[in-house]
Formats: sequence, structure tokens, C-alpha cells
Amino acid sequence: MRRVHCLSCGQVKREHLAFLADNPFYTKRFAFYVGRRCRSATIKDVAKELDLDWHAVKELEMQYMRAQLAKAGTPGPKAIGIDEISIRKGHTYRIVVSDLIRRRPIWFGGEDRSEASMAMFYEWLGRKKSAGIRLAVMDMWKPFRNATMAQAPQAAILFDKFHIMGHLGKALDTVRKSEYARLSGRNRSFIKGQKYTLLSHRENLTLEGKHSLKTLLAANKRLNTAYLLKETFGQLWDYNSEAWARKFFENWRASLKWQRLEPYEKFGKMIDRHWDGIAAYCKPENKVSLGFVEGLNNKIRVIQRRAYGLRDEEYLRLKILTCMLPAL
Repeated sequence: MRRVHCLSCGQVKREHLAFLADNPFYTKRFAFYVGRRCRSATIKDVAKELDLDWHAVKELEMQYMRAQLAKAGTPGPKAIGIDEISIRKGHTYRIVVSDLIRRRPIWFGGEDRSEASMAMFYEWLGRKKSAGIRLAVMDMWKPFRNATMAQAPQAAILFDKFHIMGHLGKALDTVRKSEYARLSGRNRSFIKGQKYTLLSHRENLTLEGKHSLKTLLAANKRLNTAYLLKETFGQLWDYNSEAWARKFFENWRASLKWQRLEPYEKFGKMIDRHWDGIAAYCKPENKVSLGFVEGLNNKIRVIQRRAYGLRDEEYLRLKILTCMLPAL
């Protein structure tokens, strides 16, 4: 490498070589090879395979992921998905925001899941690009809604179907527990150990699971009613007219009368309070993939489990933001 004496500062400068990685012991091409290997293998496995130090592999992978983000460019999303993830025990949360049209995460940050942390995303995005957001998909967490209404008031707020169905699943589980406590003997034995059989989608059950579910529902009328009400509620997102969706909901809620399903009545009141954010899906311009946010959350949990937890938050941020980007 050429060494040049600088006349302006009096120091000796060294020529910059574009093919070198940030770590000058390796080429950029090799750093990208290590980064591609780390997409499907752990740092420990790649270090063992290439006979490198663990920290060197991590450093090279982080350079690769930063290059991926630089190539992807600054996002200007029209529809965003907002969710929080737990990064360690003790209710330590960070917010993940996704571009639902390009189907990739674009921001990871905040200090918790508060309104101030959510406002940090809009500050990072900028006022001009925040004004371009037309749809925000989120759960029914109030700070997310308040921050979005304050920073992007033109955006329609849509509550995530999977979080809502999760609340309904908890209501069904509460009914199951109350029935287990109320009954005894043979009637109780039908319910014991059937939590996941009852809460899973029928198509995901094995043949044995479907048989157990059929036996359980035949043996307990109250659980049968609660299960059918849960399964039919998902039709709410099939309507293209808010009036017909509201009519379906009112009929569903009316069917709770005389059923003694208090958790379902509480769920119905919650849906009524948040109706605007649910009915927004009826509009054609708001038809986006509601499963992407939940799918991304599952992918993040796989990344965390594969590494047995990640202490380096910057490394976790890069892993999340690049998990949907194409390889370099």
C-alpha cells in the first residue's frame, strides 16, 4: 500500500483499498461469504468451519448486514405493522416496525413499549415520510395508537386480527378452566390435558387430536358452544362492507345471551370499544397481509432461540432488520 506524506497536516497517510473489509486482515468478498453463511448457521458453527475466532466472525457478519441495509436504502413506507418483542426477562421490550408492502422490518428500537418509544420511530422516519403512511396495523396497545394518531394523523389504524383472536383464545381457555373446576369424576377427565387441543386450529391437529376434540365437545355442551363461537368469529374479516361486518358482530354477540360465558361477554365489550380499528379492514385500500407481523415475530423468536439469547442489542437489531433482505 502506498504511503503519502500530507502537506496540509504533516502526517503520513496510507492508501485506502476498496476490496478490504473493515477488519484489514480479510477481504470484503470473504466478509460477505461469512455473512451469507451466518444467515443459516450460528457464529460458533461458522467459526469452527472456517477456523476463525468467534469475535472475528461476528464482526464480519455485522459488516455484511450493514452493507445489506445500505443497499436496501432508506424506507418510505405506505403501510406499517407495529409490534413489540421481549429481548430479555423482566419485561424488557423493544418495538419492531415493518413495511407491510415490501414485507420487511424497517426499524428496531425504543427503550420500552411506551408512547415516547413509539414516537422515536416517527422522529427517525421524518415528518415528510410519516405523512406518507396511509395504514398502521397494530395490536390494541394504547400507547402505539396514541403515538400514531399524534405523529401520523392521516393514517388509518387497523388492529391486528391475530392479537384479537389471541384475546378470544384466552377467553375460551378461561371457560375451559371454569368447567374443569366445576366438574368432577368422569366429566372432568374429558377436559384434563386438552388445552392445546381446544385452542389449536382444527386443520393443525393430528388424527388423534381431532378425535380427542370431538370427544371433548360431545361431552361438554358449554365448551362446545364456546368453541363454535370462537371458530365463527374469524369470519368478521371476510366482509367488504362495514355495515355487514357490524351486523355479523351484533348477531354473534346476541348469541351469547343465556350462555353463561362471562369471558366472551367481556371480549364482546372490548371489540365494541375498539370497533373502528377492526372495521377499517373492510375498506379495499386497507386489505394488507395481516399475518406478516405475526410471522416476523415468530422469525425473531427463532433467531433468539438459535443463539440462546442475544446480549448485544446492536447485533440483534441488525439480525432483525436484515432477516427478510436478499443475500448480497
